[in-house]
Amino acid sequence: MKKILPIITILLLLSNLSQALDSSITYATFKSPKQKYVELSIYVVGKTVTYIPTVADTSMAQAGVEVVVLFKQNGEIVKFDKYQLNGPLSSSEEDFVDLKRYALEDGKYDLEVSVQDLQDVENALQYRGDFEMNYPQDETKLLQSDIQLLASVKASEENHVLVKNGFFLEPLPNNFYHKNLSQLILYNEIYDTDSKINAAFQITYGIEKIENGITSSVIIGHKKRQPQPINVLILKMDISELPSGNYFLYVEIRNRAKELLSRKKIEFQRSNPYLQVTHEETEELDIKDEFVTSLTRKELRYSLKAIAPLVNEVDVELLNTILNKKDTTVQQRFLFNFWVNQNPNQPQVTYKAYMEVAKAVDRMYPSGLGYGFESDRGYMFMRYGRPDEMVTVNNDPSAPPYEIWIFNDFPMTHQTNVRFLFYAPALGNDYRLLHSTARGEMNNPQWQLELYKGVPEEIEGANYIDATSVQDNWNRHASRYFNEN
Repeated sequence: MKKILPIITILLLLSNLSQALDSSITYATFKSPKQKYVELSIYVVGKTVTYIPTVADTSMAQAGVEVVVLFKQNGEIVKFDKYQLNGPLSSSEEDFVDLKRYALEDGKYDLEVSVQDLQDVENALQYRGDFEMNYPQDETKLLQSDIQLLASVKASEENHVLVKNGFFLEPLPNNFYHKNLSQLILYNEIYDTDSKINAAFQITYGIEKIENGITSSVIIGHKKRQPQPINVLILKMDISELPSGNYFLYVEIRNRAKELLSRKKIEFQRSNPYLQVTHEETEELDIKDEFVTSLTRKELRYSLKAIAPLVNEVDVELLNTILNKKDTTVQQRFLFNFWVNQNPNQPQVTYKAYMEVAKAVDRMYPSGLGYGFESDRGYMFMRYGRPDEMVTVNNDPSAPPYEIWIFNDFPMTHQTNVRFLFYAPALGNDYRLLHSTARGEMNNPQWQLELYKGVPEEIEGANYIDATSVQDNWNRHASRYFNEN
């Protein structure tokens, strides 16, 4: 009998195999009415430090690091801090973050930070950088904090180290935007505009690309603000279409005369590997760490069947072949390539959103002949979306149950007032498409004859072969429902 390892034992085994300590150090300077200070944030990647079980509950584990901070001027230490940072109690290897504020006078500083695993002295990281504290007592010069890049922001009044000015500000590790981040969030403070400008002013912000030492503007925006002792600026920018590369983010303050009063900038990196990749190039992408590799065989097959309504005509036969061959690697590659081409920046996000719809449609249209999204109604729902109106008829004595879908706008073919008619000839849940006005879909001029084939003697016209409609009769409304505007 195999022995199942408790989760904490697995965590300890994983810790022994973990990579070298990975920790991000970011900092920005600010001022308040009482002091000038630098904010230092430390982000520790949980899987790179050692977890040990807690005494109170051995199903939970905790990691920790020792942090040493040195501020130097001209080689001399002017401020020193040493403390222990513990991660959260957890059954998994969670990342953790800390933020410290240090009061400093104006001047240039060298910063040294060392982070060491509490359980492994050899697992350590050292960081060196420099910055300038520059908030002089000048009645005319407008002062502006450094720019802080954020992973997320939300309104909050809780007592937490990451809460400031009514917002929970989660720092962005390494000033790096990986492929799954589509939004840039910045935090900036502008000081004493009430006394130094005393009028509405303009904030100009933007992103500049750095290439071969030359900068070029790629995004620019403007906002107008009223004077206040402290203007808190939180901006969100869509970077989903921003290619991989090195960039500057800047924030400028200008008066009504457009004169530049203050400017701050920060460098960041963007990784957007799938943005400009061609269909052929996706075949060469490394997918070992992508979401498709975590899917079970059943999930993978389900996902491939779910995208069938969206696959173009050229790839339909290929998809069927891939499903039949049951080669997991090939199936993963096809599914990943499909979603990269749908959303190069966030293929997993788009995949998950689509699969939520697929699962709902699967439940909505059970047919007994496969998944709900493989039925005619489910297929059309996945391909074209929810109709603006549905007319369901179960009480027509001359016809089986039928359903009419109406789309006011139909972007795929640039049509308006598009109709679909489904019917259940076997009187069950297997509704089949009988007729549609959508270009490229089944168009059956004699759909009424098929729907009302139980009354062939009531056709309109001299013969059944040329007829396209049946006589109007009691409770016989399909033609009116389908054709009315």
